[in-house]
Amino acid sequence: MDMNQYLDMFIEESKEHLQAINANLLILENDPTNIQIVNEIFRSAHTLKGMSATMGFEDMASLTHEAENVLDLIRNNKLTINSDIMDVIFQSVDLIESMVIHITEGGDGSADVSKPVQKLRAIVSGEYQAEQETAAALAVEPAAPEAASGGQEQGYELDEYAMTVLKQSKESGNNLLSIKVTLHENCLLKAARAYMVFDQLESMGEVIKTTPSVQEIENEGFDQSFSIVYVTMQPIEKIKTALLNISEVVEVDVDTIQLQQQQQALEAAAPPVQAKAAEPVAKQEDNASKQQVAGKKPAAGGKTIRVDIERLDILMNLFSELVIDRGRLEQLAREIGKNELQETVEHMSRISGDLQSIILTMRMVPVEQVFNRFPRMVRDLAKDLNKKVNLEIFGAETELDRTVIDEIGDPLVHLLRNSLDHGLESVEERKKAGKPEEGTIQLRAFHSGNHVFIEVKDDGAGINKEKVLNKALERGIVSQTAAETMSDKQIHELLFASGFSTAEVISDISGRGVGLDVVKSKIESLGGSVSVDSVRGKGTTFLIQLPLTLSIISAMLVQVKNEKYAVPLSSIIETAVFKKDQIMMAHRQKVIDFRGRVVPLVSLEDVFQVPRDRVEESDEVAVVIVRKGEKMAGLVVDSFIGQQEIVLKSLGKYLVNVFAISGATILGDGQVALIIDCNALIK
Repeated sequence: MDMNQYLDMFIEESKEHLQAINANLLILENDPTNIQIVNEIFRSAHTLKGMSATMGFEDMASLTHEAENVLDLIRNNKLTINSDIMDVIFQSVDLIESMVIHITEGGDGSADVSKPVQKLRAIVSGEYQAEQETAAALAVEPAAPEAASGGQEQGYELDEYAMTVLKQSKESGNNLLSIKVTLHENCLLKAARAYMVFDQLESMGEVIKTTPSVQEIENEGFDQSFSIVYVTMQPIEKIKTALLNISEVVEVDVDTIQLQQQQQALEAAAPPVQAKAAEPVAKQEDNASKQQVAGKKPAAGGKTIRVDIERLDILMNLFSELVIDRGRLEQLAREIGKNELQETVEHMSRISGDLQSIILTMRMVPVEQVFNRFPRMVRDLAKDLNKKVNLEIFGAETELDRTVIDEIGDPLVHLLRNSLDHGLESVEERKKAGKPEEGTIQLRAFHSGNHVFIEVKDDGAGINKEKVLNKALERGIVSQTAAETMSDKQIHELLFASGFSTAEVISDISGRGVGLDVVKSKIESLGGSVSVDSVRGKGTTFLIQLPLTLSIISAMLVQVKNEKYAVPLSSIIETAVFKKDQIMMAHRQKVIDFRGRVVPLVSLEDVFQVPRDRVEESDEVAVVIVRKGEKMAGLVVDSFIGQQEIVLKSLGKYLVNVFAISGATILGDGQVALIIDCNALIK
């Protein structure tokens, strides 16, 4: 069998399982008695082992198998978790992750797993030498207790819902069967074989219940056999023969269910009258159970499919061209003035608007994909630094465009490492300051308008502004005169200056300020901004502002002489027209009074050196008020054209780093309009 066709799926699913294992291991480390979490980790490891073995990655399969043995002891209360055991498991997971990366890069996934395998085996043998005889039984979960014959040997227990369905089926003349299917002991794709069994059964009847659950069967959470409660009009022999014809099925036991005995068992297992408070929970579980298993076969991920991001990129590019043509059609319809054409174009605009919304939504993914890697990173760094740290994550469900998600990981890693290394104090320093030994770092994401904000906040020592200012003066970043009038916030912003650092010793983790200019450049290249706020002794907060999407944006089109420019709506506060006598001068700069604030004016004609055909005199000045954080500016233009959705296009490799221009767009009439970078103008 050619396994290459499954390679992409294997890589994606392996990453998901490894992420789940990492996250659950962190929970387990803080709550060692949580057997439910151990079971979750075991299931992920078990699935990963089966997948890697099937794909022929033997090193990964053998290492995962040894880790699975340790987890099996833990979940059966045969092994007590401690820090050393957790470290060995984490190291094993790291090695498996490196194998997956190797495979992703075209390698064969091979690695030297002898040391971690030896450690894992030592954990098992060292603790349980006296119990080697029972080791083979450790992988088997204890079967659910049975209350009556006619079902006991099959390992199922019927609830009221299942009993009602069986009674109705019996009255309709159906056979009520309990089926136990056993697969070959060397069967690799157990979930696939189980699917074939369910598919065959559903062609001849209806599945009522499975043991274990459908979800567990999908995840290969069973040994070699599973049980099914089944109703059919077909004879037993036909059912048995059909199932035995499926590859890897070695045994099929079929028995008839005795309803009377099952009813007695159900009544015997019913809770006493005084325990009625627990009934609603049991009923919810029954409802969930019947929704999950009644008449359903295992499905791969429900009603979702995996789509390559490159296909979505192509779809977005094609739609971008459609948006340009839509603008052209709207303009032509206005010029021609025919009602029928205008109505058709308006309808097309509504439909394409809905299509645009769907495409943008398809590209949106939760920031959880980025945030998920940080708990493990913080745990390891805290251990290296001998610090106690609690990472709190909020708003992981907040969605961003995939192109933005792919780029923000590194800046966030840098900010978190800064907070850990130089933001949070040591345990001794925190005690002296009267703080809890455990420091807190908060990572928060939230929507606001057309932006997503990501906040990295620590409760550490804060930024030493005197030290920052002295370093800035020493480096010549600011003058002595300017330094005397700078506010605290302006001093904090100096951290983003190129090459600036307050770290006396630059560690291999990072120093507060080391590379923050790179963080700022990366965020601004995404059309966003980053700011910092700090209170000495209380902590520091970095706030990142990012656009929801980078492909299609809403903008205000403005005219400057014969040229058109687009100003992103996300940067605009208001458009206004001022009388010339309202314009004042301050420090040789034209300014206006906008709602009680002095706002400097920036002439786009002067900034972009737009050629002037003739001198035009007017008593009024059109101004677009824009902002960047708390700073504001007024862009002087000739006129406002109107709001329009535009497709953001790159200027290409020949026009890089053009001042105050972030890209270009093609308008409906075919003209090219440059998109203004308001952040650069305000700065």
